[in-house]
Amino acid sequence: MTDTIPMFVVATMSEATTVLRRLTRAGWRSGDSFALPEQQWDLSHARLVRYGRIAEADTAELALLAAARGVGVVAVADVSTDIGRALLADLERLGPVSTAADSDEPLDTAAAARLLPEQRALLDRLAAGETIAAAAAAEFLSLRTANRRIAEARGILGVRTTREAVLAYLRQRREQ
Repeated sequence: MTDTIPMFVVATMSEATTVLRRLTRAGWRSGDSFALPEQQWDLSHARLVRYGRIAEADTAELALLAAARGVGVVAVADVSTDIGRALLADLERLGPVSTAADSDEPLDTAAAARLLPEQRALLDRLAAGETIAAAAAAEFLSLRTANRRIAEARGILGVRTTREAVLAYLRQRREQ
């Protein structure tokens, strides 16, 4: 049950800032260097994203290594150069890479598929305008269980509020 690791190669630092804001809102923690601590190899569970300008092969190597270890990457690189093309090609071997900062693609397209049927039913009812209490009663759940299920759904969808969870769920359901 891992999230899709975000990988972006953008042309400018302002585009990188736009991407980083989206990722931060989705619960990712950012850092401005591709260098990572040595302690643990697999960092996919940490929801880390690293960013920076790629101007030389050593930096591109660090970015690629970070992505291989499960860390999101937002690289500012010119894909018309040899280094930029090589970085893009190498990252694409690991997974999907976006080159547009303003793309509306969800950060985790498989999240809605991982929701339990109870969670989907609750989110559907909330989207229809019901309160959590009314949705819980309609689904034969206690209010406490309904709140727990919705909190779990927020975690799966990578959002902080119930409103954001409903919107993310509807957006992903519409895309499927």
